[in-house]
Amino acid sequence: MERTAQELYGDDPQRADAEVFGRRGALEGTSLQVMQAAVGAPIPAAATLPPGILPAAFARPGALKLLRMPGKAALLLHDERPICAETPEVLLDEAVTSAHVMFVRNNGGIPPEVADPQSWRFTVEGEVQAPLSLTVGELQSRFPVVTRQLQLECGGNGRAFHQPAARGNPWGNGAISNGAWTGVRLRDVLLAAGLKPGARFTGHYGADPHLSGAAGQVSIARGMRIEKALDEDTLLAFGLNGAPLPNLHGAPLRLVVPGWPGSLSQKWLTRIWVRDVPHDGPGMGGTSYRVPVHPIIPGGAHDGRDFVELESMPVRSILTSHAHGTHLPAGTRHLDLRGAAWAGDLAVQAQHVSLDFGATWQKMALFPAANRHAWQRWQGRVTVPADGYYELWYRATDSAGRMQPHQAANWNPQGYAANPVSRAAVFIGRTLAVSA
Repeated sequence: MERTAQELYGDDPQRADAEVFGRRGALEGTSLQVMQAAVGAPIPAAATLPPGILPAAFARPGALKLLRMPGKAALLLHDERPICAETPEVLLDEAVTSAHVMFVRNNGGIPPEVADPQSWRFTVEGEVQAPLSLTVGELQSRFPVVTRQLQLECGGNGRAFHQPAARGNPWGNGAISNGAWTGVRLRDVLLAAGLKPGARFTGHYGADPHLSGAAGQVSIARGMRIEKALDEDTLLAFGLNGAPLPNLHGAPLRLVVPGWPGSLSQKWLTRIWVRDVPHDGPGMGGTSYRVPVHPIIPGGAHDGRDFVELESMPVRSILTSHAHGTHLPAGTRHLDLRGAAWAGDLAVQAQHVSLDFGATWQKMALFPAANRHAWQRWQGRVTVPADGYYELWYRATDSAGRMQPHQAANWNPQGYAANPVSRAAVFIGRTLAVSA
């Protein structure tokens, strides 16, 4: 080969695959040496490496900016205006996600911090018998206050796995958190307002200013079916992890709509409009937070006419014990793995890990959720036969029997609901000397 394997895989993965695997479709002899030189280490499971799959070692993203903000960890910064930052999976290695490591997803600007959170007021109006105007203090005194561990996930989590690339921030798996949210149930407030027979949907509004600076222009206003609004885990939250809600995460009051796209969990909440028709605010309709009913040709232009709302998020898992690209000492023969899994409104029934490129899978110990809509932690030990290059493939299966697919499915223009099997490269022992 007149070019190194590293150069070839970096510039033309398909050609590299053809040259490395050849007609036999297997790694052996010179081809195996080429691939090992490309990844920089021996590949003990090379016999089961499938053609057509770019080794995870080559899939490292380019240098990303890091979020530099008081009170926040060094998250991966996808956008500065509005601020959108992702949590590396290894920073999610705790049962309850700390506020400083929670991902950040905004659609507009960040309102200034409120001096008196107790006086913050929001309204409930529309298809209700008795419209309400309540302060946070009145919410706390009038309705039962509850604390629930709840998953909060961006609808575009996993977008980077869609091929061809979709529009929007290239989230990996880290637009997820599992905080302990304190607030009152939205259900209790809606029932106090008295729902009319036509109350079928909600619309949500917040105080985040539009990026244009135009007064009165709404950044985002999404809504949901009334059934989800009446779910016991849909909260009007004013606390997080035993402390007041941080301004960056929606203080003094926000919605938390667990298991559905995080865009429904309106920050800096000012108004809930109960409607008899689906909400039509910014962020609704077309291809916004909607997915195709039937598969479409990837990369094509679509207006969303035959799309439906993305509601319960698909099953997904993360690996929190080992970062992608981890190097471990020579002679390491056991890996103690940990992570989390969740499945929108459903539960997770199984978690598996593969060390041989998906040829075989080992079941991990899966722990019950703290409550409905909380994620589930998992752990397990795998044995490696020798030093070299490995890929940890990890996948979850939900309570309906659906497991993470090997490739992102149901391509859509804005890249929602991509949840393929995830892969993390791990190097054990010495790496090979690779010529420049």
